[in-house]
Amino acid sequence: METTDTGPIRRQNIEAHHVEFTGSGREYFRVWIVNVLLSIVTLGIYTPWARRRTAQYFYSHTQVAGSALEFVAQQRKMVFGFLMMAALYIAYQIASDTGQELAASLLLVGFAILLPFLWGSAMRFRLSATRWRGVRLAFLASWKEVYTASWPVFAIAALWIVLFFCMNALSPEPPIGVGGDGPPVKFPALIAPVIGLGVIGLGLTLLCVIRLEYNYRSLLVLRARVGDQMGRWKPVYMDFVRVWLATVGFLLLVVLVGGLGFTLLASGWTTLMKEIFRSTGMGGIIFMVIIGFVGAFVAFVLATLPIRAYRQARMFQLVWNNVGVSHVARFKTDLRTGAFIWLRVKNMLLTVVTLGFYRPFAVASEYAMKVDSVTLHLKGGTDQLVGQLVKQQGAFGDAAADAMGLDLIG
Repeated sequence: METTDTGPIRRQNIEAHHVEFTGSGREYFRVWIVNVLLSIVTLGIYTPWARRRTAQYFYSHTQVAGSALEFVAQQRKMVFGFLMMAALYIAYQIASDTGQELAASLLLVGFAILLPFLWGSAMRFRLSATRWRGVRLAFLASWKEVYTASWPVFAIAALWIVLFFCMNALSPEPPIGVGGDGPPVKFPALIAPVIGLGVIGLGLTLLCVIRLEYNYRSLLVLRARVGDQMGRWKPVYMDFVRVWLATVGFLLLVVLVGGLGFTLLASGWTTLMKEIFRSTGMGGIIFMVIIGFVGAFVAFVLATLPIRAYRQARMFQLVWNNVGVSHVARFKTDLRTGAFIWLRVKNMLLTVVTLGFYRPFAVASEYAMKVDSVTLHLKGGTDQLVGQLVKQQGAFGDAAADAMGLDLIG
């Protein structure tokens, strides 16, 4: 076995290549500030061009086995997708603002039915727009497979319809009025059975959300194709459940620590408010109340930030340690959960202090930490493998993807 700082590590005809992000926050800042300014000047119309420039920057600075990724999406398709999403949103807002409840409800139901189609279309668009050393990627799931994987969406809707009728039956008062000129709208009374059903509903909803995430991620990997090679997927549903349970445990820990801190601050805050009232009167009290609300909001964001960062890091580790490409490639990551949480908290604080101007540096640093933690293990030589994939790939054939925050490394 031979190990070098820059070259691949060979073991039993296996080459290990570290994935690398070669960009920087300073470089991305120039892309970001132009995108922001042009989006403001054009009232958001520049958004699809901004998304394409952003994708091209991060792809071109992501080195996989010594070669950068390419983002080759056609601009007109991104513009068309953006306009379609904008038209649907505007139609819903008009229906809601003009009191057309039936039209608004139909639009929501239609969007829910179309959600699997939008997700599948987004994945096909994103992977088909990706190249690596001339090798094309593709997402080959059929629409039947996409809608089958989306069953938790419809299960959640059916669950809450059933629970709502059960709550109505258990409620001692008529829960719903007709609204408008009729009696006011009421919800089921918060008696113990109703609360119990609500808790059960929330638990089952969470399990469905976890299942939907598992279904979509596994389908994306298993039905992705690189050349003529299909993706390989090892995780099972309970792996995802364990990550979510660990996240809930981390949430309870943060709530406990935050509650103790709030209790200690409450007495001091009350004393401070009394002193300010004596010296400055009601004006000082109003000012301190505003400061208190702002501080509470910032504290809430900072308190939930580690939880979201923890889940993202754990999910990244679970996925990228258990996926591959057929029998020719597999991935491993050494991302550290604690380091990622600290980076996310630091980035948030700096973003707040700089009034948002640190945001591109934060995005670049978090992307770099995740990408740089991944190692690609290839069976056989890189050049030989790429040559085979190019021969095998044949002639196969976004606004939604960007709106959902979907990418290849993340």
